[in-house]
Amino acid sequence: MHQEETFDYHIKWAWHKISKFYNQEASKHDFTMAVGYVLLNIDSKEGTPATSLGPKMGMEPRSLSRILNSMQEKGLIERRADLVDKRINRVFLTDLGKTKRNISRNTVLSLNEKLHAQFSSSKLNAFFEVMETIKNKDLNEL
Repeated sequence: MHQEETFDYHIKWAWHKISKFYNQEASKHDFTMAVGYVLLNIDSKEGTPATSLGPKMGMEPRSLSRILNSMQEKGLIERRADLVDKRINRVFLTDLGKTKRNISRNTVLSLNEKLHAQFSSSKLNAFFEVMETIKNKDLNEL
């Protein structure tokens, strides 16, 4: 089997192109795709417990901690103790963070609209069905 015939080859290259596009767009606004991804996963009204962000995004705690520290230094987020359980540290978006979050959201939506316009409904449905199967299956049990 040639590498071009494997699933991971195509998934890797598609994600590489998407992440490069997102990083180029984010850099126009002085942030990165990783920061944009974190911003999109923070509840803009209630904040989000810092401990739930890592599992939600599939990030290691150390990586997330570095990104959160950097985001706080840049004024994108602030951390506050939870009002009910003071042991929980919640992450909230600042006004600047909300602005950058909107940029991230609009970029994601715009790319999705462009991609949807490129393919028929049947091709999109097949793509999402395959990706859902990969996501939900234990690959060791296939």
